[in-house]
Amino acid sequence: MRRQREPRVVFGFHAVLARLRADPKSVIEIFLDDGRNDARGKDLVAAAERAGVRLMRVPTKRLDGFYGGGRHQGVVARIDVQTAKDNLEEILQDLQTPPLLLVLDGVTDPHNLGACLRVANAAGAHAVIAPRDRAAGITPAVSKVASGAAESTPYFMVTNLARTLDEIKERNIWVVGAAAQAGQELYGVELPEAIAWVLGAEGAGMRRLTRERCDLLVRIPMHGEVESLNVSVAAGVALFESVRRRAAGRKA
Repeated sequence: MRRQREPRVVFGFHAVLARLRADPKSVIEIFLDDGRNDARGKDLVAAAERAGVRLMRVPTKRLDGFYGGGRHQGVVARIDVQTAKDNLEEILQDLQTPPLLLVLDGVTDPHNLGACLRVANAAGAHAVIAPRDRAAGITPAVSKVASGAAESTPYFMVTNLARTLDEIKERNIWVVGAAAQAGQELYGVELPEAIAWVLGAEGAGMRRLTRERCDLLVRIPMHGEVESLNVSVAAGVALFESVRRRAAGRKA
């Protein structure tokens, strides 16, 4: 279960700065709009100099060419695609705290994936896992929405998600699915510290084999008129409930 290779291009200040901080050796070069002489531009120039990364001032039209006129904010970085790190087994072996994982089954929208990576990073999740045949890959658009999380949160695209969940369970990690039809509410069940949260795409939900691999299914209680949450919001609710319980356990 090797981590997906990084994209060849990362754009936007958050994503580029995050990559510089996390793995400066992987940044081949940075292109900065020659009109960006504001504080953010100067901060990026200083960060590139500290990291020893080549930075070039270029016209906006050249930056537009990297991503078809996308909203690059005036900065684009070329990334070494050979710098994929670690695998899931190594990450789990090296952990000093109980694993906290996010599994996404069927999240194909780049903006949703970027938002999920961002919330997973914020919650301190150790990795995000998705099936190769039903998932968005890491693209420049995903990196921009993730605001740096795509460069620092391991993202694994696996060939067989059901088998991967079985392997996770063999490590005494509970596989807990969030589903609107579940009989038990999130806030009323006991949750283990070592946990892999599984969420399906909004509407379609998890596939049958994925659902069958879950040790427990819970639903997020809804008190308004809407019937479901965006997958990234649901991921945040689930992950931060685990974070909250861990913090409460340390205080007890």
